[in-house]
Amino acid sequence: MTNNGEYSYSQAVARLEEIMQAIQSGSVEIDTLYRLLKEADELIKFCRTRLYEVDEEVKMLLDSMNEESAM
Repeated sequence: MTNNGEYSYSQAVARLEEIMQAIQSGSVEIDTLYRLLKEADELIKFCRTRLYEVDEEVKMLLDSMNEESAM
C-alpha cells in the first residue's frame, strides 16, 4: 500500500470500495486477504481522521462567520 498521505479522501474511499469488491469476490488468497484487510484498516483510520479534521475546520469557520456577522 502507498502511504496514506498520498491519498485524497475520495481516493481512499474509492480504494476501500475496490478492496471490498475484491474480498466479496471470494477469490482472494489468504495472504492477499490479510494484506487487503491491513490496507483497509489504515485507509479507514485515514478517512476517520480526515473527517474529524474537516469537521473541526468547518466549526471554526462557522464560528468565525458568526462572530463577524455579530459585529
